[in-house]
Amino acid sequence: MTVSTDSDASAQAGAPADGPASSGAHRFGAGWIALALIVGILLGAGAGFLGARTMGVPGDTSAEAGFLRDMSTHHAQAVEMSMIAHANSTDPQIVTFAGDIALTQHGQIGTMHAWLRDWNLGPTGSEPAMAWMPDAQGSVRNGLMPGMATPDQLATLRKATGKDLDVQFLTLMRQHHLGGIHMAQAILDMTDNEDVRWLAGSMVRGQQSEINLIDSILKRIQTG
Repeated sequence: MTVSTDSDASAQAGAPADGPASSGAHRFGAGWIALALIVGILLGAGAGFLGARTMGVPGDTSAEAGFLRDMSTHHAQAVEMSMIAHANSTDPQIVTFAGDIALTQHGQIGTMHAWLRDWNLGPTGSEPAMAWMPDAQGSVRNGLMPGMATPDQLATLRKATGKDLDVQFLTLMRQHHLGGIHMAQAILDMTDNEDVRWLAGSMVRGQQSEINLIDSILKRIQTG
């Protein structure tokens, strides 16, 4: 179920998409996170099985299939960045926030892959990235979709520590979320598939809420 970005990035899991992270929780253990990610795959698969069968089946080059495939790749990088911050930050709020992003987006990847399987489609298709979205192929830069970090930015994030790590993570994730919202809003304008609309709408609401939280954390860090 893992989708690759610059390096092999696994994806995120079953927390709700609509709320910001709480600031008080302690750091999850690595084993607990791994277990939660696996559970997220299973829950996502179940949601896909129950939901997608009620709808018409989109084709391999449909906007719906393109969106699910591209957003899975997009989410995978968010999970990768979040796991770096979760493992290395010393700020309890960022540790919790990063874990929440990883779990939420991993679960959504599980759901998206399950729907593709229900449609008898593979996790990758013949169309290039963003081909499903009108006039959007110009937004793919060096193979990266809107908001995605470059390989150099990921390498720098992996080496960062302390406040530098926290600011880099939050800044990259803010840009990443803006790109994801752009993609989710586009599919809302293009599809009448109720399941896809529900998922895209939850992404828009959840990631906008997380951008607001990112702004507040950055303000605290930079003025503290």
